[in-house]
Amino acid sequence: MTDLCAISDLDEGSSLGFLSHRGPVFAVKYDNEIYVYQNECPHLGVNLEFMEDEFLDADGTLIQCSTHGALFAIDTGLCLAGPCQGDQLTSIAFSIVAGRIVLT
Repeated sequence: MTDLCAISDLDEGSSLGFLSHRGPVFAVKYDNEIYVYQNECPHLGVNLEFMEDEFLDADGTLIQCSTHGALFAIDTGLCLAGPCQGDQLTSIAFSIVAGRIVLT
């Protein structure tokens, strides 16, 4: 298990990256829901962020790969545009334990 952070550390419409027992991952809070994905673009396997903890597009409504500009739905990880269209980010199982996001 890896303890990522407190729920309160993740603001609405923001993202945070972490190193975990599953490798690099990131969490996004969007529409009051939390999503955790492997930090790896399905196109070339590169990390997604362009700066630390910056995984979202300018509007904060999609996950964006900084290498090729691919755009992914936050709630499903499905690639909506870019070279990996139709592929998906790898969702990571997690639990909320005592107000903290914990990978299982």
